[in-house]
Amino acid sequence: MIENMFSGSDLSEFRIWMTWADRYVILTHMGPDGDAVGSSLALCRYLRGKGKQAVVLVPDSAPGFLKWLPGADDIRVYADDPDSSDDLVYKADVLCCLDFNVVGRIGRIAASFLYSKAKKFLLDHHPYPGANYDVILSHPEASSTSELVFHLICALGDFSEIDKETAQCIYTGIMTDTGALSYNSNNSNLFKVISHLLEKGIDKDEIYRRVYNNYSESRLRLQGFVLNEKMQVFPELSTALITLNDQELRRFSYRKGDTEGFVNMPLQINGVLMSAFFREDAEQGLIKLSFRSTGNVPCNRFSSDFFNGGGHENAAGGEFRGTLQEAVERFRKGLDEWSRSQEDCIRQLFKK
Repeated sequence: MIENMFSGSDLSEFRIWMTWADRYVILTHMGPDGDAVGSSLALCRYLRGKGKQAVVLVPDSAPGFLKWLPGADDIRVYADDPDSSDDLVYKADVLCCLDFNVVGRIGRIAASFLYSKAKKFLLDHHPYPGANYDVILSHPEASSTSELVFHLICALGDFSEIDKETAQCIYTGIMTDTGALSYNSNNSNLFKVISHLLEKGIDKDEIYRRVYNNYSESRLRLQGFVLNEKMQVFPELSTALITLNDQELRRFSYRKGDTEGFVNMPLQINGVLMSAFFREDAEQGLIKLSFRSTGNVPCNRFSSDFFNGGGHENAAGGEFRGTLQEAVERFRKGLDEWSRSQEDCIRQLFKK
């Protein structure tokens, strides 16, 4: 039995759009990850199967280890052709916004998005969605946006139209956004979803190999460098920090996606409850921030309090306009402030 996560009123307006709207543009966030790409491609395949004109438009390109996904070759990258991309957005009947909650997350697409007269549909699992949408389906309790795409298709009565390729996209999104089901996945209903995806013929082991065993030699050497020389552990504060500057990234021939999962590695250390990873992005002139935590340690609160970021309790991110050294200084200052907090959830992080 497939649990319906959406009420009838949630979907009534979207159902009406489906009767008349022909042109759908599916948008996702900058630096698209496995969930962003997987959910977008799955929804695109579904809409095309219903006879709609659907295209996935991303602000910048996805990592190479996702290029094997069905339909990935058809993804439009805004940075490659801004003019035609803006034209797509302006001419769309419906803009489907997946895996982001505020318009700023789509970068330069935001301008045409805000001016577009298209209906705007948000499907996301991040808390605190913005208000720039006509229909909002926000479920932070879900493991991933890909899981929500599965429930959306089922709620529309079209479970039978999920083919093997669509199921591959959905499972990839679920797998990558839960660390191969190692966090944010302690829900029996999620495993029912995965069971249904297996019934569609996916090979979850092969998908794992294609995503996680598809790195370059230089990426593996970068990982060794990070663990040996760049990881700082603060046992008295139950935290760890990894930083990489642009020069270090170029030394190891960095390609997009090479640092995927680095933020999770320090959590394997006994006693480390929160991990942070700061990567210099010289092209954009900022520092990319990732945070992970375990239990009820709210790394999203830390990200929000000190870096204007956000996300889930155990997985958050953000950006910092400044130098890497300044970001590290703010991180240490934040740890110091949290260590003096009287809240139970914060005290747990800094137990001694």
